[in-house]
Amino acid sequence: MKIEELSALEVSFNQLIETLLIKKAGSEQFTVKLSSERSQFTRFNHAKVRQTGCVADGWIELTLMADQRSSVRQFPFTGNWDVDWQLAYTALQELRDELILLPIDPYLVLPSGNNTSREIHSGNLLVAEAVVSTVLELVAELDFTGIYAGGLVVKAYGDSNGQKHWFATDSFTLDYSLFSTYGQAVKGTFAGSDWDKSAYIAKISEAKKQLELLARPAKELPRGQYKTYFAPAAVADLLMMLSWGAVSEADIQQGNSALAALSRQEKQLSPAFNLKENFQRGLVPRFNELGEIAAPELPVIEKGYLVNTLVNSRTAKEYQKIANGANGTETLRAPEVSTGNLVFEQILSSLDTGLYVSNLHYLNWSDRHTGRITGMTRYACFWVEKGEIIAPIENLRFDESLYRFWGENLVDLTNFQEFIPEVGTYDSRQLGGSLVPGMLVEDFTYTL
Repeated sequence: MKIEELSALEVSFNQLIETLLIKKAGSEQFTVKLSSERSQFTRFNHAKVRQTGCVADGWIELTLMADQRSSVRQFPFTGNWDVDWQLAYTALQELRDELILLPIDPYLVLPSGNNTSREIHSGNLLVAEAVVSTVLELVAELDFTGIYAGGLVVKAYGDSNGQKHWFATDSFTLDYSLFSTYGQAVKGTFAGSDWDKSAYIAKISEAKKQLELLARPAKELPRGQYKTYFAPAAVADLLMMLSWGAVSEADIQQGNSALAALSRQEKQLSPAFNLKENFQRGLVPRFNELGEIAAPELPVIEKGYLVNTLVNSRTAKEYQKIANGANGTETLRAPEVSTGNLVFEQILSSLDTGLYVSNLHYLNWSDRHTGRITGMTRYACFWVEKGEIIAPIENLRFDESLYRFWGENLVDLTNFQEFIPEVGTYDSRQLGGSLVPGMLVEDFTYTL
C-alpha cells in the first residue's frame, strides 16, 4: 500500500469516529475496531506456483453499549467515506433496535481512559513481482510446497471516550514443507519485516540436510520414556497450549486452568523456565479490544513461579482483580521464553541417545488439571544415538505433563531463540508469533 493510501485510510477511520461521536445518543457508548490489509498471497506446489494474487480487505467491528447492554455489527471498510458512513449508519440503527431486546450484562465494561497511540512499522518486503523467483530459486529441484503471505496489516481502535489507536506494520511469512520421495517432509517457517536473503539461504540449507536424513529407513520405537530435544518450532507448539486454559485469570478463577496448582504454589516449574509477554518488538499492537494498553513487558512465569496471569477488564470486574491490558480471551499475544545455556553445536552430543523432535501436531489437553498434554510428532523427527542422527522415526503419540517437561525433567534451554510466526489467514492475516529457544528434556513420555 502506498503512503497516500494508508494516510487516506487513517483519515477515513478518524472521520468515522468523529461522526459517530456526533450521532450517538447521550446514553450510548461505542467502540470501533478496524482490521485492514493489503497482502500478496502466493501458494506453491511441487516448486511451482499454484495460485497467486493480491488481497485488499478491511472491516469494521462496531459495538454499541447502552443501559448495561451491548451488541456488535461487522461491515466492510473501504476508505471511501460515502460508502463507509452509509454502512456504519445502517449498523448503528440496527444496533439501537437490537439493544432493547437483549438481557442486561452485569460485567459489561464501558470505554474509559484517554489512551492514544500511533505506530507505523515500515519494512523491506519482496515486491510482488519478485516473490516467485526469490522463493523458488533455492528449491527449484525439490518438492517444495507452501504459502507466502506478505504486505501491510492495519489494526486500529477508537471509542466514545476519546481513546484512539493506530497500528500499521509491514510483515511477511513463508510457511513451507520440503517432501521426500518417501512421503516424509521437513517443515519450516521464515518470517519478518525485512526479507533477509542470507537468512533464507541458511533456512533452506538446513532443511535440505534434514531432507537427506529422511531418506534413511524409518525406525519404529516402542512406547516409553525418552530423552528428547525439542526444536523451537515444537516448543512454540507446546507454549501455545498455555493460551488454551492456562494463563487466563478467568480460567484460574473458574477452576479450568492447567496452571492452577502453580498459582496455588502447590507445584513449581524449573528455575530455568521464564515466560513473559514482550511487546517491545512491535510485531503486534499493545492495545486490546477496549483500547487499553498493555505494559511493554509483563512477566508471567519467573524462575518457575507464576507471577502474573493475563487479566482483562471484564475478568477484573467480575473477580475484583486488577486488569493488565489482556485481550478479551486472555491469551498470549507476544510470548517470549528466555534462553538457557545449550549451544547449537552441542545439541546432539548433549542429547546423546534419544529423540530429536522438530515439529508437533494435534495437541490437546489430556488432563488439564494436571497439565497433561497429548499430541504427536511430525515432520523431520529423528532417532539419535551417541550424538549422531541414526534414522527418522515413525510418528509417536505423547502424553506428558508440563509440570515435568518444564519442571524437574527440563535439562536445559538453548542459548538462542527463534521467532515462530503465526501463519493463519482465516478472516485476515494473523500477526505476531512466539520467540522461543529449543529445549532438552529427560524421560519424555511417548504412549504409542
